[in-house]
Amino acid sequence: MRLALNIDSLTPQLSGIGRYTLNLCTYLSRHPEVDDLAYFRNQRWLKDYAPFLIEEVPHIRNPLRRWKRLARWRSRREFDRRLLHGPNFFLPEGAQRGVITVHDLSVFLFPETHPEERRRYFDEHFPSSLRRAQHIITDSQTVKTELCEWFGVDVNAVTAIPLGVSPDFGPHNRSIAAQAVLKGFGLQSDGYCLSVATIEPRKKLVNAIRAFLLATEREEISVPLVLAGASGWHNEEIHDLIDRAEGKIRFLGYVPEAQLPILYANAALFLYPSIYEGFGLPPVEAMASGVPVIASNRSCLPEITRGAALMIDPDDIDGFAAVISAGLLDDDLRGRTIADGRRVAAGYSWEICVERTLDVYRRVMAA
Repeated sequence: MRLALNIDSLTPQLSGIGRYTLNLCTYLSRHPEVDDLAYFRNQRWLKDYAPFLIEEVPHIRNPLRRWKRLARWRSRREFDRRLLHGPNFFLPEGAQRGVITVHDLSVFLFPETHPEERRRYFDEHFPSSLRRAQHIITDSQTVKTELCEWFGVDVNAVTAIPLGVSPDFGPHNRSIAAQAVLKGFGLQSDGYCLSVATIEPRKKLVNAIRAFLLATEREEISVPLVLAGASGWHNEEIHDLIDRAEGKIRFLGYVPEAQLPILYANAALFLYPSIYEGFGLPPVEAMASGVPVIASNRSCLPEITRGAALMIDPDDIDGFAAVISAGLLDDDLRGRTIADGRRVAAGYSWEICVERTLDVYRRVMAA
């Protein structure tokens, strides 16, 4: 099988889509059925993806003007030789066919939560990728249904394939080395609540902060709420709340991949009040880590968490605060939620995700 992956989402600070792309690269590169795997980025063909995961990303020089037409011709020739997968919504220009993964439709359903430049890019380029795609993958049945309804895509042209959870995420990250990592953050085991998300509007972190502060007013809760994630956009209100919270809210910024499992496993409670997701990888990773999860009852999160999370209406601050208190103080509830969460999380793996993706490739190539 000759394949190509578009790796534009690989950066040192991986998003959820970046982690999905990285796992595709990793597992496909060692799969016995894959004879040839190439990578495409910035209009160039590459033999390796690893350099894009280090801080100093290699500079790729654009060809001289007189060679640009030759480069485009070579790209089209390479596209014809392989099945191309765009794991980040889009097929590159010049690719007349391939597979794409559509992670969510938030830019269309909640345009006010995205920067204008991103909205404009999707408006201009996403319909073209949909037309050229021979098959579409979504992260959940919820997004598959939305895609078919919103864009009129044939239901048979879409396959929902859940994401996976790395075995690095588990309730075992409490070693001496792990404690040293926590000390570097100024934290201790079971001494904080956690939310991992890009700091942007649809994650509803403002409501998480308000509900958490309300819970601390009602109950004797001394642990802080720790926010970890890239800076994102439209986040001025969040930072203002953090500044006024007198140490009860802490923002760590982006946490390196190697430290994330430690941060998860040592949390007392995980909060994820997002109003819209394509999958929701952080709450599943938290469940795998043996941490009780509070999640929004919106979008695909009920589908993905399968009854193992404590569900809340993210706009009901009073009810959200009550569930935070119960999640921290009710030992019986915590025990049941942890056990249910680990059971559900065990059903998600990158190996299964990649095998099901390969099945899509097989069907497309046989058509």
